[in-house]
Amino acid sequence: MEIHFNTPMTTDTTKAIGIYGASRQHIDPKYLSAAHELGRLIGERGYALVSGGGRAGLMAAAIDGVLEVGGEAIGVLPRFMVERGWQHQGLTRMEVTETMHTRKELMARLSQGIIALPGGVGTLDELMEIITWRQLHLYHGQVVILNVDGYYDPLLAMLQRIVDQGFMRSETDNELWRVASTPLQALTLAL
Repeated sequence: MEIHFNTPMTTDTTKAIGIYGASRQHIDPKYLSAAHELGRLIGERGYALVSGGGRAGLMAAAIDGVLEVGGEAIGVLPRFMVERGWQHQGLTRMEVTETMHTRKELMARLSQGIIALPGGVGTLDELMEIITWRQLHLYHGQVVILNVDGYYDPLLAMLQRIVDQGFMRSETDNELWRVASTPLQALTLAL
């Protein structure tokens, strides 16, 4: 595994897809299956997978999927997570940052598109920030919400409420994010 500490980026971002997703272990297998399939599809199509690099949950399932087909798994972790041993041991490359904020910025910089799998507050934080960056033209890749079995239905309803109440222009809705129901559809929309 290559390990980089605050080094200039050399990865071709036109060939990398970033994912956000849960790092918890005890979740419904349908979410783990979707993450694994997404990782496999990313690798089969010749893209690198950029993730938070975790050793558990949906992050690990996606990493396992991309590695099973010989793909590249790039993990971006803040130093404190590496010191605690939270990284996936199969990563082909690990980027170590000093803060969570620089982690999110680097993941975006390395990724042509972002796909949000189901997750908790960390995933929601990442997703809302990348949508905001897209709205501010700070991120130009596609943002895709992978709505496995309706997981994100309440969030999508809230986003529509934001539009309906005038806190976001309605014409920007579909430009800022896309919604997919399957891993294949998510990857297709992210490219």
